[in-house]
Amino acid sequence: MSSVQETDGGRKIDWPRGHSRIDPADRDSYPGDLSPTRKESFQSIVDELEQWEATEGSVRIKTASQHYVDRPNIPHQHDKPDDVGVAAYFRREGEAADHEFAVSCDCWETQRENARAIALWARRQRLAERCGVQTAADTVETARLPPADEEAIAAPPASSEDEFDEEPHEILEISPDASDDVVTAVARRKSANVHPDSDDPDEEKFVRIQKAKEAMLDDD
Repeated sequence: MSSVQETDGGRKIDWPRGHSRIDPADRDSYPGDLSPTRKESFQSIVDELEQWEATEGSVRIKTASQHYVDRPNIPHQHDKPDDVGVAAYFRREGEAADHEFAVSCDCWETQRENARAIALWARRQRLAERCGVQTAADTVETARLPPADEEAIAAPPASSEDEFDEEPHEILEISPDASDDVVTAVARRKSANVHPDSDDPDEEKFVRIQKAKEAMLDDD
Protein backbone atom coordinates (compact mmCIF):
# COMPACT_ATOMS: atom_id res chain seq x y z
CA MET A 1 0.00 0.00 0.00
CA SER A 2 3.01 2.25 0.41
CA SER A 3 6.68 2.19 -0.45
CA VAL A 4 9.24 3.00 2.22
CA GLN A 5 11.81 5.36 0.74
CA GLU A 6 15.06 6.15 2.51
CA THR A 7 16.26 9.74 2.52
CA ASP A 8 19.83 11.00 2.36
CA GLY A 9 19.84 11.42 6.11
CA GLY A 10 18.79 7.84 6.76
CA ARG A 11 15.21 8.66 7.73
CA LYS A 12 12.43 6.87 5.89
CA ILE A 13 9.02 7.98 4.67
CA ASP A 14 6.02 5.81 3.82
CA TRP A 15 5.21 7.25 0.40
CA PRO A 16 2.05 6.04 -1.38
CA ARG A 17 2.92 3.41 -3.95
CA GLY A 18 2.71 4.83 -7.44
CA HIS A 19 2.66 8.49 -6.37
CA SER A 20 5.46 10.18 -8.29
CA ARG A 21 8.24 12.09 -6.54
CA ILE A 22 9.47 15.57 -7.40
CA ASP A 23 13.16 16.17 -8.03
CA PRO A 24 14.31 18.31 -5.07
CA ALA A 25 15.94 20.70 -7.53
CA ASP A 26 12.51 21.45 -9.02
CA ARG A 27 10.82 22.40 -5.76
CA ASP A 28 9.57 25.97 -5.45
CA SER A 29 8.58 28.20 -2.57
CA TYR A 30 4.87 27.90 -1.92
CA PRO A 31 3.13 30.91 -3.52
CA GLY A 32 0.01 30.80 -1.35
CA ASP A 33 -1.04 31.74 2.17
CA LEU A 34 1.29 30.41 4.87
CA SER A 35 -0.23 32.24 7.83
CA PRO A 36 -0.94 28.98 9.74
CA THR A 37 1.95 27.73 11.84
CA ARG A 38 3.70 24.46 11.07
CA LYS A 39 1.66 22.63 13.70
CA GLU A 40 -1.58 24.19 12.43
CA SER A 41 -0.74 23.23 8.84
CA PHE A 42 -0.42 19.56 9.78
CA GLN A 43 -3.47 19.60 12.05
CA SER A 44 -5.49 21.20 9.25
CA ILE A 45 -4.87 18.11 7.09
CA VAL A 46 -6.66 16.00 9.70
CA ASP A 47 -9.44 18.56 10.15
CA GLU A 48 -10.09 18.98 6.44
CA LEU A 49 -10.00 15.25 5.62
CA GLU A 50 -12.35 14.43 8.51
CA GLN A 51 -14.76 17.10 7.30
CA TRP A 52 -14.45 15.49 3.87
CA GLU A 53 -15.92 12.30 5.37
CA ALA A 54 -12.68 10.65 6.42
CA THR A 55 -13.47 8.30 9.28
CA GLU A 56 -12.67 10.00 12.57
CA GLY A 57 -9.29 8.91 13.86
CA SER A 58 -8.30 7.20 10.60
CA VAL A 59 -6.02 9.94 9.23
CA ARG A 60 -2.33 9.02 9.42
CA ILE A 61 0.25 11.58 8.32
CA LYS A 62 3.66 10.32 7.28
CA THR A 63 6.87 12.29 6.87
CA ALA A 64 10.59 11.55 7.10
CA SER A 65 10.67 13.25 10.52
CA GLN A 66 10.15 11.82 13.95
CA HIS A 67 6.63 12.55 15.19
CA TYR A 68 5.50 13.45 18.69
CA VAL A 69 4.36 10.41 20.65
CA ASP A 70 1.28 12.19 21.99
CA ARG A 71 0.58 13.89 18.63
CA PRO A 72 1.46 11.24 16.05
CA ASN A 73 0.36 13.38 13.09
CA ILE A 74 2.69 16.26 14.00
CA PRO A 75 6.42 15.99 13.15
CA HIS A 76 9.00 17.36 15.55
CA GLN A 77 9.33 21.10 15.14
CA HIS A 78 13.12 21.18 14.92
CA ASP A 79 13.55 18.08 12.79
CA LYS A 80 14.83 19.05 9.33
CA PRO A 81 14.89 15.92 7.12
CA ASP A 82 16.25 15.94 3.59
CA ASP A 83 12.93 14.56 2.31
CA VAL A 84 10.24 17.22 2.85
CA GLY A 85 7.39 15.16 1.36
CA VAL A 86 4.13 14.74 3.26
CA ALA A 87 1.67 11.87 2.76
CA ALA A 88 -1.74 11.43 4.40
CA TYR A 89 -3.53 8.09 4.55
CA PHE A 90 -7.20 7.84 5.51
CA ARG A 91 -10.36 5.80 5.34
CA ARG A 92 -13.68 7.29 4.30
CA GLU A 93 -17.03 6.83 5.98
CA GLY A 94 -19.18 4.28 4.22
CA GLU A 95 -16.23 2.55 2.55
CA ALA A 96 -15.04 -0.96 3.34
CA ALA A 97 -12.41 -1.17 6.09
CA ASP A 98 -9.74 -2.32 3.63
CA HIS A 99 -10.30 0.65 1.31
CA GLU A 100 -7.59 3.11 2.29
CA PHE A 101 -6.88 6.31 0.38
CA ALA A 102 -3.81 8.49 0.16
CA VAL A 103 -2.92 12.02 -0.84
CA SER A 104 0.64 13.30 -1.00
CA CYS A 105 2.67 16.36 -1.86
CA ASP A 106 6.37 17.12 -2.21
CA CYS A 107 6.22 19.98 -4.73
CA TRP A 108 7.27 22.66 -2.26
CA GLU A 109 10.43 23.39 -0.32
CA THR A 110 9.33 22.62 3.25
CA GLN A 111 7.13 20.16 5.11
CA ARG A 112 4.94 23.04 6.26
CA GLU A 113 4.29 24.14 2.67
CA ASN A 114 3.49 20.61 1.51
CA ALA A 115 1.18 20.03 4.48
CA ARG A 116 -0.63 23.29 3.79
CA ALA A 117 -1.09 22.34 0.13
CA ILE A 118 -2.69 19.00 1.05
CA ALA A 119 -5.08 20.65 3.52
CA LEU A 120 -6.18 23.26 0.98
CA TRP A 121 -6.63 20.59 -1.68
CA ALA A 122 -8.90 18.59 0.65
CA ARG A 123 -10.89 21.74 1.48
CA ARG A 124 -11.49 22.46 -2.19
CA GLN A 125 -12.66 18.90 -2.85
CA ARG A 126 -15.06 19.15 0.07
CA LEU A 127 -16.45 22.49 -1.08
CA ALA A 128 -16.81 21.22 -4.65
CA GLU A 129 -18.88 18.28 -3.41
CA ARG A 130 -21.03 20.64 -1.36
CA CYS A 131 -21.74 22.59 -4.54
CA GLY A 132 -22.85 19.42 -6.29
CA VAL A 133 -20.10 19.60 -8.90
CA GLN A 134 -19.40 16.33 -10.69
CA THR A 135 -16.26 15.33 -12.55
CA ALA A 136 -15.49 12.65 -15.11
CA ALA A 137 -13.97 10.47 -12.40
CA ASP A 138 -14.48 10.24 -8.67
CA THR A 139 -11.73 12.33 -7.07
CA VAL A 140 -11.52 10.03 -4.06
CA GLU A 141 -11.01 7.04 -6.33
CA THR A 142 -7.92 8.71 -7.78
CA ALA A 143 -6.45 8.71 -4.27
CA ARG A 144 -7.35 5.12 -3.50
CA LEU A 145 -4.47 2.79 -2.70
CA PRO A 146 -4.25 -0.67 -4.29
CA PRO A 147 -4.52 -3.82 -2.15
CA ALA A 148 -1.18 -4.79 -0.67
CA ASP A 149 -0.74 -7.73 -3.06
CA GLU A 150 -1.32 -5.69 -6.22
CA GLU A 151 1.19 -3.70 -8.25
CA ALA A 152 -1.44 -1.31 -9.64
CA ILE A 153 -1.02 2.28 -8.59
CA ALA A 154 -3.39 4.93 -7.35
CA ALA A 155 -4.22 7.62 -9.89
CA PRO A 156 -2.03 6.09 -12.63
CA PRO A 157 -0.34 8.68 -14.84
CA ALA A 158 -1.77 9.05 -18.32
CA SER A 159 0.38 8.18 -21.29
CA SER A 160 2.08 11.09 -22.97
CA GLU A 161 -0.27 10.95 -25.95
CA ASP A 162 -3.34 11.03 -23.66
CA GLU A 163 -1.92 13.64 -21.28
CA PHE A 164 -2.11 16.68 -23.55
CA ASP A 165 -4.28 17.88 -26.42
CA GLU A 166 -1.37 20.15 -27.38
CA GLU A 167 2.37 19.86 -27.01
CA PRO A 168 3.90 20.63 -23.57
CA HIS A 169 5.98 23.49 -25.01
CA GLU A 170 2.79 25.00 -26.47
CA ILE A 171 1.12 24.90 -23.05
CA LEU A 172 4.10 26.75 -21.58
CA GLU A 173 4.35 28.97 -24.67
CA ILE A 174 8.06 28.39 -25.15
CA SER A 175 10.19 26.81 -27.84
CA PRO A 176 10.38 22.99 -27.89
CA ASP A 177 14.16 23.12 -27.28
CA ALA A 178 13.99 25.57 -24.37
CA SER A 179 16.57 25.00 -21.63
CA ASP A 180 15.59 23.48 -18.28
CA ASP A 181 16.10 26.86 -16.62
CA VAL A 182 13.63 28.49 -19.02
CA VAL A 183 11.11 25.66 -18.61
CA THR A 184 11.30 25.89 -14.81
CA ALA A 185 11.10 29.69 -14.71
CA VAL A 186 8.16 29.94 -17.12
CA ALA A 187 6.26 27.14 -15.38
CA ARG A 188 6.81 28.84 -12.01
CA ARG A 189 5.47 32.15 -13.32
CA LYS A 190 2.45 30.59 -15.01
CA SER A 191 1.70 28.43 -11.97
CA ALA A 192 1.69 31.41 -9.63
CA ASN A 193 -1.01 33.09 -11.73
CA VAL A 194 -3.45 30.17 -11.42
CA HIS A 195 -2.30 28.60 -8.15
CA PRO A 196 -5.19 27.47 -5.87
CA ASP A 197 -4.18 30.20 -3.41
CA SER A 198 -3.94 32.97 -6.01
CA ASP A 199 -6.52 35.68 -6.66
CA ASP A 200 -7.69 33.87 -9.79
CA PRO A 201 -7.27 30.15 -9.02
CA ASP A 202 -7.62 27.48 -11.70
CA GLU A 203 -6.61 24.05 -10.41
CA GLU A 204 -7.00 22.38 -13.81
CA LYS A 205 -4.62 24.86 -15.46
CA PHE A 206 -2.21 24.60 -12.52
CA VAL A 207 -1.99 20.81 -12.85
CA ARG A 208 -1.68 21.10 -16.64
CA ILE A 209 1.26 23.48 -16.32
CA GLN A 210 3.02 21.25 -13.81
CA LYS A 211 2.62 18.19 -16.04
CA ALA A 212 3.84 20.09 -19.10
CA LYS A 213 6.92 21.18 -17.13
CA GLU A 214 7.61 17.63 -15.99
CA ALA A 215 7.20 16.31 -19.55
CA MET A 216 9.69 18.82 -20.95
CA LEU A 217 12.23 18.21 -18.20
CA ASP A 218 11.88 14.44 -18.61
CA ASP A 219 12.62 14.70 -22.33
CA ASP A 220 16.18 15.90 -21.66
